Amino acid sequence: MRIIQNKTFDEERALYGSRDILVQNCSFDGPADGESAFKECSGVEVQNCFFNLRYPFWHDHRLKISGCEMTELCRAALWYSDDVEITDTKLHGIKALRECKNVILCGCEIVSPEFGWSVQNMEMKDCTAESEYFMMRGKDLHFQNVSMKGKYSFQYIQDSVFDNCTFDTKDAFWHAKNILIRDSVVRGEYLAWYCENVTFENCRIIGTQPLCYCKRLKLIGCAMEGCDLAFERSEVEATITTPVDSIKNPLSGCITVPSAGEIIRDIDGACGKVIVEKPQCPTKKAGCSSVCA
Repeated sequence: MRIIQNKTFDEERALYGSRDILVQNCSFDGPADGESAFKECSGVEVQNCFFNLRYPFWHDHRLKISGCEMTELCRAALWYSDDVEITDTKLHGIKALRECKNVILCGCEIVSPEFGWSVQNMEMKDCTAESEYFMMRGKDLHFQNVSMKGKYSFQYIQDSVFDNCTFDTKDAFWHAKNILIRDSVVRGEYLAWYCENVTFENCRIIGTQPLCYCKRLKLIGCAMEGCDLAFERSEVEATITTPVDSIKNPLSGCITVPSAGEIIRDIDGACGKVIVEKPQCPTKKAGCSSVCA
């Protein structure tokens, strides 16, 4: 493996087509303002480097990036690449990852609108993200201990699992299919409209008008806060551990809650059951009741 150390590159396609190289402590910056430093490369390992120019990693294969910084001027940093591993790196340019597959991110700081579009088979662990339209149309995503803040996240994603995550994001999971979200906090307005076969397990859900127009929706042991007009026109099976402000026109299934501020049925076909079931008394004495509405 060829080793390149302690150099500055600013020319166009500085290391184009390189094979089996290790690049350490280098800077991709300068007056020539060249793009596409590592285009069409394979077997590349990049350590502790600084990127301030556009499009550095396009059409790359077998790529490892660690301890690096990509500034906001390093836009569209990784496109059309596969077998990518990124650790302890700052990705601060817009559209930092797109049309890539077989990607692992660990310990990264992401500040990147339109991050992760059309990515397939991604693992993300112990990362933070600020973004808009985050991970749109992604497939086979596996996230663990990820904290994300922004808007319009996870829209049109498929076949994905999220564990121990915190998401502060409106219009999240719209049109998502085949998704499992466990032990997570999801805060934001209009959660997961038009989704299909999505399950929330042991989650905390916060925000107005969640989970409307859904098909085959499941909630297992979830808490809901500030959730009004929930489940409108949805097919839903839910066990909820906290009071819900209001439930509106569930189409089918059964929703079990300790209490509901209001149950609204003002259309034909809103046949989903709502069971108001107080927590069972440990001594099973009088005072416990169930009401089906």
